[in-house]
Parts: sequence; C-alpha cells; structure tokens
Amino acid sequence: MYLIIDQGTSSTKSFIIDNNGKITLKNKIAHKLDTPKMNHIECDALEIYKACKLLIAKSISAYSKGSIVSLGLSVQRSTFLFWDKDTIQPVTKALSWQDSRSKNIVKRFKKKSDWIFKTTGLPLSPHFGAPKYLKMIDDYPFLKQLIKDDRIIFGPLSSYLTHALTGKPFIDHSIASRTLLFDINTCSWSDDCLKLFNIPKSVLPIIKPIKYNYGKVLNYDFSLKCVIGDQQAALIGQNGLKKDSIGMNFGTSASILYNSGKDPILVPGLVTSVLFSKKNKITYLTEGTINACNSLFYYFEKILNISHENMKWNERCKNKKTNGIFITGFSGIASPYWVSGFKDIYWNINKNNDDEIIRAGMESIGFLTNDIINIINNRPKNINGIIASGGGARSSLLHFIADITKQHIISPEMKDKTAFGVFKILSGKYDIRIKVSKKVYKPKNNISSSKLKKWGELISSIKN
Repeated sequence: MYLIIDQGTSSTKSFIIDNNGKITLKNKIAHKLDTPKMNHIECDALEIYKACKLLIAKSISAYSKGSIVSLGLSVQRSTFLFWDKDTIQPVTKALSWQDSRSKNIVKRFKKKSDWIFKTTGLPLSPHFGAPKYLKMIDDYPFLKQLIKDDRIIFGPLSSYLTHALTGKPFIDHSIASRTLLFDINTCSWSDDCLKLFNIPKSVLPIIKPIKYNYGKVLNYDFSLKCVIGDQQAALIGQNGLKKDSIGMNFGTSASILYNSGKDPILVPGLVTSVLFSKKNKITYLTEGTINACNSLFYYFEKILNISHENMKWNERCKNKKTNGIFITGFSGIASPYWVSGFKDIYWNINKNNDDEIIRAGMESIGFLTNDIINIINNRPKNINGIIASGGGARSSLLHFIADITKQHIISPEMKDKTAFGVFKILSGKYDIRIKVSKKVYKPKNNISSSKLKKWGELISSIKN
C-alpha cells in the first residue's frame, strides 16, 4: 500500500493506493485562504501541516501495521514562507502562489528579466519565490536579524511540510524550479541569482531529486520517498513521461503541460521546470499556467453573493451563451502574458445576470488555454487528443476548449491524476494503465473571429 498526500490550494487530500493502482481509501480536509487586502492571498502553514498529520494518522489506522510501504507528497507550488530552523514553526504566513503583493519589487529587476528567464526558465513575476522573499523582508524587518543569525529558512510550503514530517529541510527539483533562484540548466541554486536578489544560500532548503528517500515520517516505520509539484504529478498520472506528451489539469489553478524531454526548452510566455527527476535522470517540462480556474468560481461566490452549494458553475454554464468577455484580475494573469493583479474586466456583459458572468468567466479559462496551446503547437509535434484531468475538468469547459482549440479533449473518469502520478513514482510502475471509462469532446461549434479578436484586444490593453 502506498500513502499519498495531495496538498492543494483549498484542501489537503490523502489516498491509499494498492499495488495495482486502485484507490482503496480517500480523505480530505479543507483549509481557508485569507485575503487581508487586494493582491494579498495567504494561508497558515501550520494548519496545513496539522491536516497532513491527521490524514496520515487516519490512513494508517485503517490498515494493519506495516501495510504502508512509503509516503509520497504532491504540493501546490509557488507558495512561500519563513520558518524556524530548529522548532520548525512558521515565522510568517505562507504567501500563496496567487499572491502578487510583490509586484512593485519585480519592477526593480525589469532590466534583468531576459537574463533571469534564460537562467531560470521563469518569467519575472511576483508569483515566484525571490520577489516574495524580498517583499516579506521589507514588510517584516525582524526577519533580517533572524537570517543573519542563521535561525530561519525561506522556502516553499512543500519544504516546510517535508521538514516538519521528516526533520530534514529539503526541496525537490520541481518546486525549486519556481523560486527564480534555480538554474534550470544545472539544477542547482544559481549563485548569480542569489547575488541579484541578495539572498544567502544558507537560508534556503537543500535541493534533492523528486524521487528520493527524504527520511522517516514522524514516528512511523515508513519513509517519504517522493516530493513533487502537483501539476507535474498530474502529467505523470496522465502517462506523460513520454517526450512530447501534452496534458491539461484543471484544479484551483490550471496548467497545460508539455514534456520537453531531457533538455530544457525555453518558450517565451511559458514556464520551464523539472517534470521528473531521480538519481542521474532529469526530464523537463514546458508549462502554461492559468491562475484562476476553480478559484475563479470561489471568487464569483464572494462577489456575486452565491453560496458554495448554489454555485454549480458547470450547470449554470450549460446551454448558456454570451457574446461578452470577462477577464478576472484578482490573482493576475500568468501564462502567456504575466500581468499582476488588476481590476476585473467586463465587456458586453449584463452585470445583472449572474449566469452570463459565470459563463464568460468559464470561457476566459478556455481562451487562455487556447493561447497557451497555440504557443506549444509551434513546437515540432503532432497533437492527437489532449487528456484533461482535475476537479475543474467539467463538461461545459471541455466543450468550449474543444471548440476553440479544434482539438479532441479526452476526459477520463478517474480525476485524481495527481495522486496516481505520485503512486507511479513511488511504485516504479510508470507504464501501468488503469482501465477507466472516458469521454471525448470533439469540436462542434465555431468561436466567432470577432470574439477572438476582441479577446486579443482586451489582453493587449491589460499588458499595456
């Protein structure tokens, strides 16, 4: 039996998966995000650790001693905090990947953005680690002395959880790729990036491969043997370890993922990172990230005063048409435009019609997906159907994506591809296939050229 913790933006899930790849137990604990002001989105890392600890205990209690072979951890990416080296207690809140409070910090380094991209594979953005580090240093001056005294660590939520679970402050290749401090070519901390952002190496976790023995978990008799970013795990769960594989995963955020093979490929507007690594082997990923997927509908619940039970966005979007366009700015736009938080844009929308707003919001996810796929399609490959997984892979969205991209979109019944990807890594059964029913969404309707043109105009107005 393999125990997997899938730690996401709004909840933490646990899975027990047997040797045949069948999920035999599943649990979930939700947690909240705080938004104290515009562009500020944060969470309590200790609360999340306690959820992980409880889920591990619940999972173990359901099976006889010794049944669990190992633990694997997939985690939301680009969520960063400071914590105490000795007590492993958070010193700050964890700034979510959606948080863009450091956008003014980013402006200081604009002249270096091309060099940063070539070194790290990342566009210069407040969503990543280094700007968040500098913003917290500015906001909380007491951190400077703690850093000088070598008492704290700065790193992603995954490293904090790894440290708390095993006593060892490690960071895996996939999430180190989200720091703006990681040399994508050497897979090590970049001394030049550390110097640019004035970050001492001593404050950072130690880099390790994704598949690695991170150490014994708490007081249990098994070890943590995989730590990976959730989107990377999703592509692996979709059988994406073959070069040129493409997949989509729709959760709180969404990603369009392309396996670029043994060499990093830098594509302007997209993110390059490590897809998978173990001793003496590294596979790279080119990715387009959409910040607002399911989180967009949580946002609509708030601004439209709709309860979570009554949101049911997929049902609201079915058989609903709109000639308008909605672009949300609460978490900014990531790929391929990289614009920090801004005011929501409503174009040709009846603001008194909630369902029309929600439909236009859903379509915005499809527009961004199309923009990203168009960039990926410039790579030499032949796309013949794209697998879509995740809780946000609902029929109305997938129909729209099929129409706008002119691609067949394949939706397997099994949605938990992230956990399945971690299982593959832990078990070494990378070629295992689970027979599940699937639905194929084929292009049926044409998206008007005028609407596509207007989308481009509105995006250009934001960028400028």
